[in-house]
Amino acid sequence: MTNISRSPFTDEIKQAKSPREFNMPYFTSFKEEKDLERHLKNYRSTMILYRNNDDLMCKIFAITLQGEAQNWFYTLPPQSIRSFYELSLVFTKEYSSYRSIKKKSDHLFNVKKNLKESLRDYMKRFKAEKAKIVGCNDSIPRAAFQKGLPADHPLFGKLIMKEDLTLADSFTLAEKHAL
Repeated sequence: MTNISRSPFTDEIKQAKSPREFNMPYFTSFKEEKDLERHLKNYRSTMILYRNNDDLMCKIFAITLQGEAQNWFYTLPPQSIRSFYELSLVFTKEYSSYRSIKKKSDHLFNVKKNLKESLRDYMKRFKAEKAKIVGCNDSIPRAAFQKGLPADHPLFGKLIMKEDLTLADSFTLAEKHAL
């Protein structure tokens, strides 16, 4: 299960109030297989009256994400997004690869943690490879991430003991373990 209380927004964004006159417009949700540039353009044009309210732009944009895109959003480090500009940059970086590189989810089982590689670097590399896969459900990447760890790695045992973890939960556990 994705931990939605673990927002990547700064406290300033999280605590900002919506303007009184704000009425939630209708948005088409973004799913990985859709055109990210079209989604961003549509979002910006729909929110044109509020483009100077960065906090609102961030909060509402997060609502437009669905499925794996929403799961990806909650894997961003806490307090890492300070503006809509930053959010759109990391969003574009994450999903721009969907346009050109298409791999199957079983490709992730080839991604293994190298002996001298840090857990944090393995996670970055794994996430980059996962971003190349369109329409990948959560169970295969979660299993591949675990399988990519050496069996004697302390995190491997923790992941194997918790059967109901999502990939986002696995990354959260790995982040705590990497500290």
